[in-house]
Amino acid sequence: MSTTSNLHSKKIAFVATDGFEQSELFEPKEKLEAMGAVVEILSIDGNSSIKGWSENNWGKSIAVDKQVEDADVGDYHGVVLPGGQINPDILRNNTNAVEFVKAAHSADNISVIAAICHGPWMLIEADLVREKQIASYPSIRTDVINAGANWNDKPVMIDGKLVTSRNPDDIPLFVEKIAEKLNS
Repeated sequence: MSTTSNLHSKKIAFVATDGFEQSELFEPKEKLEAMGAVVEILSIDGNSSIKGWSENNWGKSIAVDKQVEDADVGDYHGVVLPGGQINPDILRNNTNAVEFVKAAHSADNISVIAAICHGPWMLIEADLVREKQIASYPSIRTDVINAGANWNDKPVMIDGKLVTSRNPDDIPLFVEKIAEKLNS
């Protein structure tokens, strides 16, 4: 068993709301759980479940484990921010979600904050990208650059605690790098 496939002592918070890119939540969640990690879905606005976006329509729903304002950053080893256009745009306007991501970045117990596609919008809102190497969906490249980051059109970028990727095609490498950071 490789070190990246042994995440039995690791707990990861996925922060999402309605409109998350379905593949960018379900696939990393399933892969990380298969490696032994415990994943909790954190959301906002009292939702007991959230609905994904798949292609051009609403997709599958997933149960919410906890509201972000009730979550303690100290309970987790990592944070994952799925993309999609709707999900991160709503989350970046939620003070509790932004404060959770900021606190995660400062917490010693958190070894990774991973964002894919439009997910880096949350990193921008939390003021975590300045002078960092960031990958994202190309349509938010200017947002990333204007926030002071160096934008990269690469499958995955790692800079400190941050792991960022462009799109669903990058999920295998994205998950691999999340697992490596959790075991570092």
